[in-house]
Amino acid sequence: MNVIKVIIPAYNEANSIAHVIKDIPNIVNEIIVVSNNSTDATENNAKNAGATVLTENKKGYGYACLKGMDYVANQESKTDIIVFLDGDFSDYPEELTKIVQPILDNEVDFVVGARTKSLREKGSMTIPQIFGNWLATALMKLLFKSTFTDLGPFRAIKYEKLLALNMEDKTYGWTVEMQLKVLKKNITYLEIPVHYRNRIGISKVSGTVKGAVFAGIKILGWIFKYGLKK
Repeated sequence: MNVIKVIIPAYNEANSIAHVIKDIPNIVNEIIVVSNNSTDATENNAKNAGATVLTENKKGYGYACLKGMDYVANQESKTDIIVFLDGDFSDYPEELTKIVQPILDNEVDFVVGARTKSLREKGSMTIPQIFGNWLATALMKLLFKSTFTDLGPFRAIKYEKLLALNMEDKTYGWTVEMQLKVLKKNITYLEIPVHYRNRIGISKVSGTVKGAVFAGIKILGWIFKYGLKK
């Protein structure tokens, strides 16, 4: 029986986090919510919904993900698959089953939920997000012959492969770092189309000019860093 754990970075997602947790399929063994310096009721709402709640006071998506990974690494029980999922309810947590199935079938080691246009709710991705995804994945295709079409946050990976990536990004570059290292290490991967809706609340990244600019710089920085290593 494969042990599946979900890591959810969350910053002030009090209005959405319980919805996310409730819709996660019961094949998951543990849901870990990492409150990234939240100042609202995110932590209480997550606990009440049945999640393990950790706190990471250093702001940054990567910091929160690394905190969750550190918690898993210090558990005595084994973990087979880690799923990353956002806490804003823009993803459909019930689609976790189709995200992990190719890994359970031992077809691939890493799966990204691709937010394809036909499955996206209108307005769920901003123009900077859409352009940024297109540019990043186009460069990955050019430099690494990648078939990725999205940097979607909803993703699953074999735990041993995740550890082998030696993840280090602390902020906006987490998702692209993971995909670039998967390519560099020849880890098998697949994209699965997933639905995507307008999030609850305002995005802390794509919802601000500053966030969008810094995310773009970080993503391109990782791509060119790895491209120049070829």
